[in-house]
Amino acid sequence: MSRRADASQCGGVVVEFESDDIRDARAKKVRSVPGSALIYLKGPKFLIYVSGALSMWGDRMWHFAISVFLIELYGRNLLLTAVFGLVVAGSVLLLGALIGDWVDRNPRNKVAHASLFIQNISVTVCSIVLMLVFSYKQRIEQIWDGWLTVVCYTVVIVLADVANLASTALTIAIQRDWIVVITGYNRGHLAGMNATMRRIDQVTNILAPLAVGQVMTLASNVVGCGFILGWNLVSLIVEFFFLSRVYRIVPALSVKPSTEEVDQVCLQGMERRESQGEGNVAQPRRLTEGNCNTSLHLKEITNLPLCFRRFRWLVSTCKDGWRAYYRQPVFLAGMGLAFLYTTVLGFDCITTGYAYTQGISGSLLSLLMGVSAITGLMGTVMFTRLRKTYGLINTGIISSCLHLGCLLLCVCSVFAPGSPMDLSLLMPYITSNSSTELGRMASQRQKHTYPLWGGRNQPLLPDRSSIHWTNNTVLFDNVHSDTAPESYISIILLFLGVITARIGLWSFDLTVTQLLQENICESERGVVNGVQSSMNYLMDLLHFIMVISAPQPQHFGILVIISVLFITTGHTMYFLYAHKAKRKHRLDT
Repeated sequence: MSRRADASQCGGVVVEFESDDIRDARAKKVRSVPGSALIYLKGPKFLIYVSGALSMWGDRMWHFAISVFLIELYGRNLLLTAVFGLVVAGSVLLLGALIGDWVDRNPRNKVAHASLFIQNISVTVCSIVLMLVFSYKQRIEQIWDGWLTVVCYTVVIVLADVANLASTALTIAIQRDWIVVITGYNRGHLAGMNATMRRIDQVTNILAPLAVGQVMTLASNVVGCGFILGWNLVSLIVEFFFLSRVYRIVPALSVKPSTEEVDQVCLQGMERRESQGEGNVAQPRRLTEGNCNTSLHLKEITNLPLCFRRFRWLVSTCKDGWRAYYRQPVFLAGMGLAFLYTTVLGFDCITTGYAYTQGISGSLLSLLMGVSAITGLMGTVMFTRLRKTYGLINTGIISSCLHLGCLLLCVCSVFAPGSPMDLSLLMPYITSNSSTELGRMASQRQKHTYPLWGGRNQPLLPDRSSIHWTNNTVLFDNVHSDTAPESYISIILLFLGVITARIGLWSFDLTVTQLLQENICESERGVVNGVQSSMNYLMDLLHFIMVISAPQPQHFGILVIISVLFITTGHTMYFLYAHKAKRKHRLDT
């Protein structure tokens, strides 16, 4: 209640007096704002965001620094970096299913803590080894006729590979499983958390390498190793505490249904769809059947040594994991995402290396990378809005069309003025006269290019959103940046297409990620995502084979066209999945 004083007694001014109830209600409302903020800061979502940011920051710093360290150790040669890249890709390709199966078979807190501990301790020990090598390199090279140096290189690469495998397990556990449970299987909240995690990933992908790069430049490689070492130890403690708290305040995380229960639910869903007229849907084979078959195989070969039995079990587990991946209803969508990794149209060292040969300065490339990060963030915003308006499947269709449309600019850049593409370089020389003529024509077309000696213009490592283990820098010894190309139209179209395409790319990536989260049974969530990581690495290796087969700048246009073909194939797979999913939805309704 309020009462008014007489206006004449108050000089014509109306004075209102609030009651105690109204005053208390207003004060309570004001206090509720910081109270709700405090509740959010203590909630599981914020703790996951902070933990993920610390983990991603550490990963980006390490992945950037380890490539630079390996180059410095081997006399500014890319050999060790290439070996490291192949070891990392090969290990995830072979062990992805086993990592996912381990995530599925163990409690969530043990998986997260073990992965976190192994990852950070591996990086810490590796940093210590690198500090010793950098500090006593000359003495180490004199021991055992230089073989101790080889041992140190091997230890560094093995530890870095173990850290990457542990990081893969942690990513599968947190970003593919924990987030689904924390959101209570709410699609809107799940999309929001996925988009936020991707935004954090985009920001750290730019800032973390800059931070550690400044430390290494202003101080030394030893100080850079010490900085990474300290960060990982602090991050280990903070992340362990935050993940433990999330596990305590979200009781659903401690409940992991058995394989039999979850598979029974999946089979009931398939039977329900069959009863509604979908008789052509193939029933999935239970994961437990694979386990039973594995047990039968072990009984049949009990006379073999234990090591052979374990090896056979590992092979059987990998085979069952790939079968589980193949029979998923979102198999085509996952394969479509993997095909997008076979491309040179990304802000990786291959694209930046090509830009260097075309006279683009490092400062301009850094600016373009910042702009590409902004467009990536725009893609995450577009994903959340499109999903609310058009649904998840239609969001993927729109994102695919936008991605392909922007990449047409890259195709146009191949034939635009200033493009160094020369198909005659791929033709065999028939006669010496024709060879001379081809060489003369090639030299005329290469006035604005800068060939590099000894094949050292072959950047060997990529930088991927879901897979971050490489360096964004390329070392060139004889790039003449003071020579301008004949025309910048080609390189402008190329980067315009690459930068704008990231909007559709990240929106499509988030779409497929959420489809995998929503449509995979909980008992198979780890193994299927592990196989998905293996597929991503496999397709990523293919684009390295492409670059090795056509390493010259004059060949880059061909690589662009092949990349667009692979990307088009991937999106076509998603279109087929979307068509089948919509047809099933119409039959259900």
